[in-house]
Order: sequence, then C-alpha cells, then structure tokens
Amino acid sequence: MSYRPISFVCHRAVGACAALMTVIAALLCTPTYAAPIAVKFPEGMTHGFLLVRSLAGEILGQGEMIQTLKEDDLIENQLVFRFKDGSLHDEKVAFSQQQVFTMISYRLVQRGPSFPEQLDVSVDRGTAKYTVRSQEGEDGKEEVLTGQVDLPKDVYNGMLITMSKNLQKGSDETVNVLAFTPTPQAIKVNLHAVDEDPVNIAEVSRKATQYVYTPQIGMIKEFFGKALGKLPAEFHYTCWIMNDKIPSFVQFEGPLQLMGQVVRIELVSPRLSIKNPEDEKISSK
Repeated sequence: MSYRPISFVCHRAVGACAALMTVIAALLCTPTYAAPIAVKFPEGMTHGFLLVRSLAGEILGQGEMIQTLKEDDLIENQLVFRFKDGSLHDEKVAFSQQQVFTMISYRLVQRGPSFPEQLDVSVDRGTAKYTVRSQEGEDGKEEVLTGQVDLPKDVYNGMLITMSKNLQKGSDETVNVLAFTPTPQAIKVNLHAVDEDPVNIAEVSRKATQYVYTPQIGMIKEFFGKALGKLPAEFHYTCWIMNDKIPSFVQFEGPLQLMGQVVRIELVSPRLSIKNPEDEKISSK
C-alpha cells in the first residue's frame, strides 16, 4: 500500500512573548528552494489501515489512509488517526503527478489531549490562501490567522514518505515543507538514506531502507528553539521504505506534532472475526 507522510507543523512556545516569537519564527523558517521530485512510481487508489503505538509498544490509536485518483491525474489522500484518549489527527493532501509531484492543497486538523496545541491549518496553491486556527491546549483561546503565501514547487507537506519512495535507492534529497509559526514559512528538509534493515514478511526476509528526515535550521537556530521549548530534543523523524521493484512503506517514528509524543506508526492487516466451523465443533464438545 501507499502511505502518506507525516507533516511538519511548528507550534508556538507556551508563554513566549509575541516579539520573541516573531524573531524565533524568522530564524527557524528561512525560505529555501529545491527542485521538485520526479515521478518514478505514480500513486493510485488505495485503502490502508494503521496502528499508532508508543515507543514502548502500547497501542495509542488506530488509523486509516484512503487515497483516490481524480480527473487530470490528481490524487486526493486522507490520513485519519483516532486515539484512545479521544484525540483526532485528520490530514488531507491533494497533489498532481505529471512528470513531477506538486502539492495542490493541504489541510491538517489536530485536536484532543494528545496534542499540545489544537490546530486547524489549510493552504491552497490555486488561490495562494492559507488559514491557521490554533489554541494552546483544549481550553485556550482560539486565534485565527489568514493570508496569502507563495508555495514553492517542491513543498511537500503530508508527502515526504511518498517522496522517499520515488528516490533512487539509497540516495538523499532535499525538499521543502511549510512550517506554521503561525504564518506559513518554507523550510528545507533533508531526506537522508541511512542504512538497510531486515524486514520479515511471514517467513520471508527482505530489506528496508531507513530514512532520517531532518529539517535544516542550523545549529544556532536549533539551540534557541530547544531552549525555548520550540523544538524536541531529537529534531528528526525516521521512516523505513521496503526495497523492492515497487517500494512500499514499512514504519514511521516521530511526533505527529512538533512538541508532541514520539510515536511509532505501522501497518495492520484486517482480520475476519468469524470463527472457523471446525473450531466451533471442538468448542461445543
């Protein structure tokens, strides 16, 4: 199955004053531009099921990814995670794949106790309009910000794993994502192929490439971001892509929100809940 990547969404440091936040936002999110990723493996219709776990293995929630193919080779993808504590992560991205991947529109909704900041952000390439609704915690005051933004051709919110699947085996690439600070700013993210790890499929062993996604913000900017609680201690994200004729997603580790808990996202297969007739005969004896 195809699996859509987790996006990078910056959130404002609790208790930081407005002037200081403006300075840090400028430091963290200096726009840089790279080339868009060429389409090597076109996306299509798919429906997948996922689990969200803590790094200790506890199941925190379940998810579904539904991807549909529209007219003019437009892909619409929605990833929804529902947590045991009632939290919701709902991420939608539409993109074209005509020679290169191009993000057309993006929306992310995060609410509930699993997320330090309640978010509803959206951006559209056609209108250049963005909207950011945010509040600190579930009881904070909601703030709304709207405006215009010029999207780089290689901005890939919600698409980093798809981009990784289209890289040459073992190669690195640099792309952009929008960080909402709260205004959207483009930041450069390095997709770095680290190593190959074994993957077991029943009794068959294969290999998966481990990728580390690292936003490039510089040592000084990163230091101040961590000092203010703006960035997590380990400022990177990890995912595994199976090496095959058609590459596929294996696993992702990282926070769904920048200052949120680091989680593990993995595939899960549906199972029939009906019993085997022979099992019923045995149980009735």
